[in-house]
Amino acid sequence: MSCNSRSDVALTGRRSDAPAGAGSSRLRASLMLGASGLCLAVLLAGGTLDAARAQSGLNPNLVQNIAAEDEQLLLEAAQVTYDFDRDVIVASGRVQVYYAGYTLDADQLVFDRGVGTLTARGNVVMVEPGGNVVQSRELTLSEDFAEGFANALQIDTPERTRFLAEKATRTQGNTTTIENGLYTVYTRETPHPEKPPLWRIRAAKIIHDQQEQMIYYEDASFEFFGQPIAYLPYLSMPDPTVKRKSGFLIPSGVFNDKLGYGVTLPYYWALDPHYDLTTSLTPLSKQGVLGSAQFRHRLANGQYTFSGAGIFQGRPGEFVGTSGDTRWRGAINTTGTFSLSPNWEYGWDITVKSDRRVLSDYDMTMLGNDNETSEIYLEGSTDRNGLSVRAYSFSLSQEDYVSTGNNATPALFSSVGSSLQDKQPFVMPVIDYDHVFEDPIFGGEFSTTANFTSLTRAETDAFRPTGTTTDRFRGIDGTFSRLSGEANWRRSFIDPLGQVFTPFAYARGDLFFIASADNDVGALTSDSFVGRAMPAAGLEYRYPWLVGFTGGNQIIEPIAQVIVRPDEASIGELPNEDAQSIVFDSTTLFDWDKFSGFDRAEGGSRVNTGLRYKLQFDNGQYLSALIGRSYHIAGENSYTTTDILGSTQDSGLATGQSDYVTSMYMDTQYGVRFGAQARLDDEDFRVRRLQAQAAATYGPVVSSVAYAFLGAQPNLGINDPREEIVGSTSLRLEENWRIFGHLRYDLENKDIVQNGIGLGYDDEGFSMSVSYGEDRSDSSEQTDRTIYLRLGLRTIGNTQFSSGTN
Repeated sequence: MSCNSRSDVALTGRRSDAPAGAGSSRLRASLMLGASGLCLAVLLAGGTLDAARAQSGLNPNLVQNIAAEDEQLLLEAAQVTYDFDRDVIVASGRVQVYYAGYTLDADQLVFDRGVGTLTARGNVVMVEPGGNVVQSRELTLSEDFAEGFANALQIDTPERTRFLAEKATRTQGNTTTIENGLYTVYTRETPHPEKPPLWRIRAAKIIHDQQEQMIYYEDASFEFFGQPIAYLPYLSMPDPTVKRKSGFLIPSGVFNDKLGYGVTLPYYWALDPHYDLTTSLTPLSKQGVLGSAQFRHRLANGQYTFSGAGIFQGRPGEFVGTSGDTRWRGAINTTGTFSLSPNWEYGWDITVKSDRRVLSDYDMTMLGNDNETSEIYLEGSTDRNGLSVRAYSFSLSQEDYVSTGNNATPALFSSVGSSLQDKQPFVMPVIDYDHVFEDPIFGGEFSTTANFTSLTRAETDAFRPTGTTTDRFRGIDGTFSRLSGEANWRRSFIDPLGQVFTPFAYARGDLFFIASADNDVGALTSDSFVGRAMPAAGLEYRYPWLVGFTGGNQIIEPIAQVIVRPDEASIGELPNEDAQSIVFDSTTLFDWDKFSGFDRAEGGSRVNTGLRYKLQFDNGQYLSALIGRSYHIAGENSYTTTDILGSTQDSGLATGQSDYVTSMYMDTQYGVRFGAQARLDDEDFRVRRLQAQAAATYGPVVSSVAYAFLGAQPNLGINDPREEIVGSTSLRLEENWRIFGHLRYDLENKDIVQNGIGLGYDDEGFSMSVSYGEDRSDSSEQTDRTIYLRLGLRTIGNTQFSSGTN
């Protein structure tokens, strides 16, 4: 008997708990559409057409009762046939089945009620609840989809991994066994599907235990471009859905002149969903075994880490003349970031090292970058307030160098605990507070700033510039504390002509506390407490002219600023820790106080002038430029009178008329961007400082170049100008291949400082890069050469190999 449908038939059903005929489960109709639907209901219920019609018309409770059952099945097909004798239902023609999160598409579906199996044939595609897509020519499943068998099977996972098999068996809804299978990752459809993937694992048997979330390979081999390159009798790994699981990670190799040959063997411990531990051992042929570990813990309001590494060196003489010439070497690091509330956060980043170079010599550790600064902090902010409390300590990561003509040679070695390290201060605390008042004061914006800094240094850091008889001091032995407070006010007025007038005023006060200072620093005040005040008032004038044209506009804006204030007090008598860097350029031209920190307070009256120009096109292209200079008009010039550091004379502000500063920025919107800043001598326009950088993207080429020139600064012990150019480029050869390189060239000494070249390949499943680099920055007499190889296989892991020689 058969019933042919004129349209698709939809059936929702359930798996009954009550036996029906021959002890098999029965599918009962709960939805009937037209005559075809009635016929289908009869077939599945095992009744007659009259009984079905009667039930549909006279017994509406049937649908309600069936819908209340636990699991339902929906089937759609163009035709359904029922064989009464064999108790077999056959659906054909665009068959679709929806059951318990599964979706099954096929040309034909055969339901053998006697044995309780469903067999799908022809273009079979099944989507599992977890997202796996199963494709096969023929697929046999149990009626609850928990067990099955397939020939010529392909399984694609949501993680874009793929299994291929001659045949596969699924048991207990958990374990899938693949015979003569392949495992790989897929990226996108390829125009040549017959070609093998870039890499794959072939195995006589692949067992996927979904409950254990593990994949086991028996008699496996790793293939690259279809050719086996490694035989793996046994291999296991977590399935792609697993993000964290205990086990060995892929090892990496290292070779170095001073360390010898070695391999890093990492082991990952997934201790808990919220914390883990990674340990590694690195046997080194020259130095012994380096051990390292990293513990990570994520909590509801933050996370923290503890890391450590150590080695008992077998041949410390390999590091003779450096801080590494010792038996025991190691370092520990801890980091943390925690949120106290939406506006408050605290954390730390602390590193303790046995010597200054341990992390650079053993860069395969898990301690990250060779950070010289350790800090603990607490900070909070709102739209108008900000408060931060920090503590710092510093460790030297490299040897000190002294200038000898055009060369740089290492200074005499000093170990941790002696002079070089003792010159580094402990800073505890640094407190910064900023507040902007919500309501205007005298119609303008009113804000306050406060800072408290206290530091302790064990030994004075002094140097004597060449050709002088006076010592300069980067830092002074003792404890120094300073409390600073500043109040700022400004208000802008715009007249009918578009001129902008901004009067402003500020008042600042500082209180210094000096204890246990070095008595040999005669310039330092002998007072324990020193107070200082600096009131100021000024006016800023701007007159922007807008000139429009078809496709864009131009803005020409002259700017003038006058600041009136008394002289700076106690110049040269107070320590200078946070205002040692004075960079006078276009970004600081209109700063009220051009010193970089609170230890100096700019004094004397000054006029700052400039002209700004901007060319803007409607398509986003623009060019902007600024040129200006500063004039000291009254009082004592803070940049003429040197402080304890003696650095202000090189700022470009020491004369009545400052050097010229200028800048230019350009964006073509076609992949080319350019920026430059320069400081030009006030008399002959000689370049005193110049920085320029450009970046361009054109087709497959991405490149950048930067140029820097810094004039000699004898007061800082820098007797020669410095001039360098740094460039890098990357050329994409094909869709996934690229070649890259970089160069750093010392124009002053006509010497290549750093250079390198490399080749890389990247796609969604595999990445590889190999590079060669040379570094001569430590000394003109030595070249460090490094070969670096990185390999990455998605879902399997990454490995690397580095080789360093001198």
